[in-house]
Amino acid sequence: MLRLLGILVTVVFAIATAVLTWPSFFHLERTVPVAQIVSMRGVMVAGFAVLTLLFLLFALARPLRGFAMSMALVAAIGAIAGGVTLGMRGYGDALPAETASSVRVMTWNTAGEATGAYQIAQTAVAMNADIIALPETAQSVGENVAIEMRELGRPMWVHHVQYHEEIERGPQSWVTTILISPDLGDYAVIESSDDGTSNTQVLPSAVVMPVDGIGPTVVAVHAIAPRPSYMELWQQDLQWIADQCPAGEDVIIAGDFNATVDHMTSLAADGYDLGYCRDAAAQTGNGGVGTWPTDVPALLATPIDHVMHSDSWRATGSIVLTNLDGAGSDHRPLVVQLEPAG
Repeated sequence: MLRLLGILVTVVFAIATAVLTWPSFFHLERTVPVAQIVSMRGVMVAGFAVLTLLFLLFALARPLRGFAMSMALVAAIGAIAGGVTLGMRGYGDALPAETASSVRVMTWNTAGEATGAYQIAQTAVAMNADIIALPETAQSVGENVAIEMRELGRPMWVHHVQYHEEIERGPQSWVTTILISPDLGDYAVIESSDDGTSNTQVLPSAVVMPVDGIGPTVVAVHAIAPRPSYMELWQQDLQWIADQCPAGEDVIIAGDFNATVDHMTSLAADGYDLGYCRDAAAQTGNGGVGTWPTDVPALLATPIDHVMHSDSWRATGSIVLTNLDGAGSDHRPLVVQLEPAG
């Protein structure tokens, strides 16, 4: 009887390990609680490694040896598979030297005014950013960032989308600001993004297009977090973001997706990461480094901030800035360098 119970427990553990390691195979990557667990893949790998060692210790007791060894084997497979997945996505790369045609994109959820315009501007200028997506950043803060950057010799145009403008002093999570270098031309927020008729559900995203029609459409996104009570809205947000990257369009998408590439699998066209876009960090060997939260080491944190691009661009480098963990935000900045694909 005990042997049968041990076999049953091992089988259940093996199924759970398979679901958490390859959630898209079971089409469970955006369901509770799999979505929440798999988002912390680094922590999950560490947990499987610890379980492997514990079950190996239990195997020293002769009556438990068969059961413990079976459980240790399953846990080890989970740890190895998860580690290989993260290793393939990458644990750190650097930005290459800029070229005459390169465009640098920075995204940073600044947690409202916690970070401060001066710190944002200093970072953006140091990274030579041409496009800056700032979820949870008020228009006034964005304008102050632009002023600071202008004083540092790098002027920017400021655009934003805000929900519930009628409410004074509302949370800055209701605002998403985007800064674009004048070198890329004149841009304007499209009407459907500004009035919310086509946008993410609870937190705003900003879709800006070149006024003269030449250049990429740029989308600064902020999806709702996948809390159990918001799962349907989160799924709708990810679908909306995927829809912003149709085939054949010139698009750059950056921001706080509140999702890892694991969550996007069924929303991706064949060979892409989301819609017809590719994840720049994963493409350049930096996709395993976590951007949230900053109080967890980057190798264990979750990469939910992304820069995506269509086939009009190719990513040549990326970096997650881990030296700003004390700047005030609970997110790390991600900077990506893109080159025109042609």
